[in-house]
Amino acid sequence: MDKAQLRGLDIHQIRAHIRSGAYHGDTMGVADGHVQANLVVLPRSVAFEFMVFCQRNPKPCPLLDVTLPGSAVPVLLAPGADLRTDVPRYRVFRHGELVDEPTDIRSLWRDDLVAFLLGCSATFDNALRQAHMPLPFLARGAVPPVYRTAIECEPVGPFHGPVVVTMRPVPRDWVVKAVQLSGRFPSAHGTPVQVGYPEQIGVDLSRPIVGEPIELARDEVPVFWACGVTPQAVAQASRTEWMITHAPAHMFLADRHFEADAVV
Repeated sequence: MDKAQLRGLDIHQIRAHIRSGAYHGDTMGVADGHVQANLVVLPRSVAFEFMVFCQRNPKPCPLLDVTLPGSAVPVLLAPGADLRTDVPRYRVFRHGELVDEPTDIRSLWRDDLVAFLLGCSATFDNALRQAHMPLPFLARGAVPPVYRTAIECEPVGPFHGPVVVTMRPVPRDWVVKAVQLSGRFPSAHGTPVQVGYPEQIGVDLSRPIVGEPIELARDEVPVFWACGVTPQAVAQASRTEWMITHAPAHMFLADRHFEADAVV
């Protein structure tokens, strides 16, 4: 099944196809109007410190939901979902190294695991589309390139590392509007981290860590939003003993409509 076949299905049907193994692709432009979320799964022994890490780094790690130890059900975002099966592709880190990218983590699940769902900028992409902002790469279903920055997260316990960002080329006349619209969604990273000057945050546009470089048109400005891939960079920098995440751009799709997370 490809992405085009998912369009027009409701959120429960889409998650059912993901759960059955029929779809393993990225979720950019899938389930328009719904909140998308990044996933982090950790042992209970470090879960509290990671929750504090999220609280102290709300820009890259806006916390949406936390499961009880051993539970894979995100009660606040999608009470009928299963985080072991309902993400198209996962990543498994051991001692900071990426060791696997499975499409199902039931065999890895343990009674001591806690799952965190973090906000994603794909949520406010809905608002950008509704405003008819000209973002051709999103219309093509492309993944925004992801970059590691020179900005350091506020460390907590064993967790430390760089802030990761996504970049969207925004027409110069639309930059203010893009900042205003994304600012309505602090739970989806909110306003940009940087506008127009990648070198100020240590970013080389030709070297994304996820996705392909996007050539800027003459009237476009690179705009950088914090990204939920940050915990994966933190796992690598911290040499975290054990962490499961989503694969970049392969998000969890929530029941919640994106406007429910908007700040008026």
